[in-house]
Amino acid sequence: MRIAIYPGSFDPLTNGHLDVIQRAARLFDQVIVAVAENDGKKPLFSMNERRKLVTVAVTGMANVEVETFGGLLVEYVVKRGGSAIVRGLRAVSDFEFEFQLALMNRKLNDQVETIFMMPKDTYTFVSSRLVKEIARLGGDIRPFVPPNIEAALRKRLAPVKCARSNVVSPSR
Repeated sequence: MRIAIYPGSFDPLTNGHLDVIQRAARLFDQVIVAVAENDGKKPLFSMNERRKLVTVAVTGMANVEVETFGGLLVEYVVKRGGSAIVRGLRAVSDFEFEFQLALMNRKLNDQVETIFMMPKDTYTFVSSRLVKEIARLGGDIRPFVPPNIEAALRKRLAPVKCARSNVVSPSR
């Protein structure tokens, strides 16, 4: 059985991520979307919330499951019986960082391959960071995220009016 691991913080999952998951699901017998701890980032959603949001978004994809993990990615891949890590590349600017990670993972375990996949061109500019910023400012994020993610972002970042003015600021 060919198992691929698609790791990421997914804070939040975007349609670009979903596109990569769908493409990987056609290439592998099983795809595990691995929601990662990341001490270097301050996520908007907890790891458990992100796992639940991703799980709803991939409902109906029979060979896709969602888990959380911490620690070294290559160790997690081996533990789950995976043979490949799937990484999304949106633009050339992603390549240098992703290439460095792939080489380091290969050095740690040369039995684990890294597969780079590009989302559809309609999603190449979409990032979780930009989606959160648009949501914070009250913009329309529906073209960029699945419906359950849009609802969760709206709830988490619902604009509230300040008591003394008409200024709208995001609640936290």
